[in-house]
This record gives sequence, C-alpha cells and structure tokens, in this order.
Amino acid sequence: MTDTSQSLPLVRATAEPSTLFAMLIASSLGAALVFTVGFAHPELIHNAAHDWRHSMNFPCH
Repeated sequence: MTDTSQSLPLVRATAEPSTLFAMLIASSLGAALVFTVGFAHPELIHNAAHDWRHSMNFPCH
C-alpha cells in the first residue's frame, strides 16, 4: 500500500459587484416589505391585497 498525499485546490468564493448590488437591493426590498406589512393595520393590508387582486383580474368573492 502506498501512501500518497493529495492537496485539494483552494477555491475562493467571490461575488461580482453586480451580484452583490442585486443581493443588497433584494434584501432591502424584502426587509422593507416585511417591516411595512408588520407595522400596518390589518384592515389596510386586507384592502391593499383586495385591490391588487382586482387589478390582476383574480376573483376574490
């Protein structure tokens, strides 16, 4: 039996600046959506969802 040692190539994970920018924008929009809805009144959320469903031609009643 021979004993050989193999070294694995180093992998460096770097993201492109445009990818980082897209991640930042998506995270910001997601956080804004969560916090906006989280502090809104339930009736306001219902009315907004109801109006959106009507504007997209989805039946709701």
